[in-house]
Amino acid sequence: MLEVGLTGGIGSGKSTVASLLVKLGAVVLDADVIVRQLQEPGKPVFVAMVERWGESIVGSSGALDRQAVADRVFGDEEELAALNSIVHPAVGDEMARRREELSGTDATVVLDIPLLIEAGYHDLAGIIVVDVDPEVAVKRLTEYRSFTEKDARDRISRQASRADRLAQADVIIDNSGSLADLAAEVDRAWMWIESLARPPLDREITRIRSRAESLED
Repeated sequence: MLEVGLTGGIGSGKSTVASLLVKLGAVVLDADVIVRQLQEPGKPVFVAMVERWGESIVGSSGALDRQAVADRVFGDEEELAALNSIVHPAVGDEMARRREELSGTDATVVLDIPLLIEAGYHDLAGIIVVDVDPEVAVKRLTEYRSFTEKDARDRISRQASRADRLAQADVIIDNSGSLADLAAEVDRAWMWIESLARPPLDREITRIRSRAESLED
């Protein structure tokens, strides 16, 4: 198994890049999808969140009201830290479990993690960063994802800076152009992925298990 990281700021188009990589043959482990799965009604993360913030974060359908959660935690450092303490360990454990399931296969695995740089994933074959000017990201978030400008800027400010992400990148995907331009950028990134050497199986399994144990600690 070969593992590479995929990251980018909110509004960068990272999810579109991940979809294009899947079409090229990658197996994508999407941290955002895992979060949503762990937050389904009745699951431990959901229960812990409701215990912390009450029924006000539960919608009429019984599912988590994500906007209500965002309204409670963003802008309040203590509440955001509380959310992260509930969600991040569970996501790390589930990500490690899925990685171990794929170990020993010939899969090309892309870890799609918004906070990849912040989380300190240093055991990957390389890191792809989807890059876009923050002003373009704000425009996309307000036009296509119903963010207010303030919320968009607040979310961006709480992530790693553009400079920090780019400093960690092995490959940079520029998403400032058209969808066709982006597809060409992804094709270029895929050629780079295909050129990477795959680690020996025994070292790979040991690495993933060590990562899982460190997350549990």
